[in-house]
Amino acid sequence: MRTIRDFNVANKRILVRCDFNVPLSETGEILDDFRIKKTIPTIEYLIEKGAQKIILMSHLGRPDGKTMEEFSLKPVAKRLEELLNKKVAFAADGELVLLENLRFHKEEEENDENFAKELAKLGDIYINDAFGASHRAHTSIVGIAKFLPSAAGLLLEQEVRCLTKLSNSPEKPLVAIIGGKKVEEKSMVIDKISEVADFVLISGLIQKEIQDKNIQFKYSEKIIGPVDEVGGGKDVGSETIKLFRGEILRAKTVFWNGPLGKIEEKEFSVGTEELAKAIIDSGAYSIIGGGETVEFVNQLGLGDKFSYLSTGGGAMLEFLSGKELSGIKVLE
Repeated sequence: MRTIRDFNVANKRILVRCDFNVPLSETGEILDDFRIKKTIPTIEYLIEKGAQKIILMSHLGRPDGKTMEEFSLKPVAKRLEELLNKKVAFAADGELVLLENLRFHKEEEENDENFAKELAKLGDIYINDAFGASHRAHTSIVGIAKFLPSAAGLLLEQEVRCLTKLSNSPEKPLVAIIGGKKVEEKSMVIDKISEVADFVLISGLIQKEIQDKNIQFKYSEKIIGPVDEVGGGKDVGSETIKLFRGEILRAKTVFWNGPLGKIEEKEFSVGTEELAKAIIDSGAYSIIGGGETVEFVNQLGLGDKFSYLSTGGGAMLEFLSGKELSGIKVLE
């Protein structure tokens, strides 16, 4: 995979696909700027190396090809200015520019060739730094790479390196934790990661779906589900917390995606909070992914206690399932 370091960016116009798909309040305030912060090193690298112009682009939410003010990237432009201490021109001319939400154009999700050509005219080099969107065959992820020299940004490179090591050569014992729900999306990663993991701990909802749909796994003996619950399955109980904590404390590597309970309700976030504390106490190399999970640990003020926080949710699960991500394939 080509990276940003393979190009001389001096005096060039650089188009950077970022993942600024951040949660916003009803009044348009950014609730968690984690994804914005993670691409700052790539932007600063381009500034330091003398890029003539840096054009940032991203999607936000699902406006379905319509211009909708609640999905505008204006709050992101404002936050970027604060983080970079540098003027960011929003949908206007300047040395550092942020384009408006790409998904205001229906052509973005259609991987439209003409839209790709229009975007490509803005730059000399294309950099993909949006790991979290790299499983989407969209214009700004895949189509544009046909028309410009293309490479991975520093964040995308870091994500791929970290998750490849987790898949191929983790320090053992490895404990994987797969929470949340939607077993259809997660059964492949459970199956794949159980090949290298010593144990896979799953949430109550995942366990129930596995039983209801009679899903079979290659290494079912490695999969451990909750043994008790509270709130009719809205959280795990104290015996499960004790069981899971014991396995986690023996681990040298921990991978975690998805909460154990209905964390949006404080009383049902206990299991997930105790899980986070157990991972920290283990001293293991820890990788966390999934927007809901990362947002939760950041809200607890524990984000910096983990070894690596991934910007990917669906992209991370597909990568760890062994699928080829279309946004990464075009950079090879």
